[in-house]
Amino acid sequence: MAAGTILEPITPAAAGTIATQDFAVVATNYRVQIYRFLLSSTRDVDLAETLTQECFLKAHRNWAGFRGESTALTWLMRIAINVLKDHWRNRRMQFWRQTRTNSVDADEASDWLPSGESSPEQQLLARERVKHVWHAVERLSGRQRTVFLLRYVEEMEIADIAASTGLSDGTVKAHLSRAVSRVRAELGGRR
Repeated sequence: MAAGTILEPITPAAAGTIATQDFAVVATNYRVQIYRFLLSSTRDVDLAETLTQECFLKAHRNWAGFRGESTALTWLMRIAINVLKDHWRNRRMQFWRQTRTNSVDADEASDWLPSGESSPEQQLLARERVKHVWHAVERLSGRQRTVFLLRYVEEMEIADIAASTGLSDGTVKAHLSRAVSRVRAELGGRR
């Protein structure tokens, strides 16, 4: 700051505007990651969008309470995980688990993956591998699936996963190890 600069006091109205602007930046920066996690967790485009909106609505309402003890992404991911848990607990919304009419097909998910493979046979094999992985991931327990998706889809570090889920680093590592072992076992030891 330059010498002699006069600082204007921030009025409560101006502070609210600044906080809203800060939240808008955070929401813009992390929306894609939150949506991608929720889409990976639910495999339903419409549901993931709805849960993403609910996550950011809750985050906005509680933005003033964000203490900065973790990164904004970790804080948002924890909210997203809780929104997802609430969704699955809510009996009125259980039909989402059973219906797959709007679900993302495993073949569509394989189209999202970058691939240097060019032959149709290789593309078909890649789609089949992705399909098998998704089926294996669906059979994981809820906690193992969450940890697995945060690590391998969102590429989060163990400490960030622990902060987002409220688990210890050791517990996250244990769930991740078990999840990887189960997925590998279901894939017949293939990677």
